[in-house]
Amino acid sequence: MGFKKINALAKEGVPFLVISDFLAQDIKVFLLSDLQKEDIEYSIDENYTYKKHTHFLKKNPTSFSLYKERFDTVIQKIEAGETYLLNLTQPTHIETELSLHEIFDLANAHYKLRYKDEFVCFSPEKFIQIQENRIHTFPMKGTIDASVVNAKEQILANEKEMAEHVMVVDLLRNDLSMVAKSVKVEKFRYIQKIDAGEKELLQVSSHIVGDLDKEWRSSLGDILATLLPAGSISGAPKKSTLGIINEVENYERKFFSGIFGIFDGHNFDSGVMIRFIEKTSQGYFYKSGGGITLESDAVMEYKELLDKIYLP
Repeated sequence: MGFKKINALAKEGVPFLVISDFLAQDIKVFLLSDLQKEDIEYSIDENYTYKKHTHFLKKNPTSFSLYKERFDTVIQKIEAGETYLLNLTQPTHIETELSLHEIFDLANAHYKLRYKDEFVCFSPEKFIQIQENRIHTFPMKGTIDASVVNAKEQILANEKEMAEHVMVVDLLRNDLSMVAKSVKVEKFRYIQKIDAGEKELLQVSSHIVGDLDKEWRSSLGDILATLLPAGSISGAPKKSTLGIINEVENYERKFFSGIFGIFDGHNFDSGVMIRFIEKTSQGYFYKSGGGITLESDAVMEYKELLDKIYLP
């Protein structure tokens, strides 16, 4: 029903917000004119002005030994040929004196969304962007602390990170080919700086582009249905990897690693809902993770999972 509603609204040029959970099973669509009464806030701003703040999140993470059990299971699945890239995530209990409203206001990010008093995300990662009948996606894979000596050179030369990035680019290029023509990698492995609270991270991204039919608005919901779940935060091959994620992670991602997007009446822009805080009856949980390949190191992956828990 949600995807059909997207088709109808986009065809008529009606501006709306769409929010999808990770598995694209819970699709919420709201007219932009209704967001205030629904208690929903969003911001999409590539050129936001960084606002410095001193707030931080106290982390109470899953133990390394428990994480390693799950990591080892993923490696076994890779060795068995059931997946070759899997994004392994975990929830971390955090403590903060801030409300979700305050977190939304403070966070610096390209994509921000607060959904009622249930969750907030502040994501640096695009999902898809459609402008002038062209569809763009920008997979992000590969992160390093910017303070590391020769950080840029290290992350670009790292064979494991290169292999993981190539897999995701290949996956998303194939995904775009299902909805677009003349798909190509416009720019391969470029560096972006991400403000990560107490530190700065370097993130490796690529840019993939394709051509859509000029009547794409009437099938925008179908395009989203085809592309979800997002390949960059699931893995490859997608179908078998999703089954392993369900088996191994031992919790429900729900809206974490889903997407939210805005149709403004003409164009569409959307982000992957990473950097995600959920409010529960047990307190706040921050969900994070990273891509696992055969070359991955459990200690490094655990550190990356924790490094991604921050208020930018």
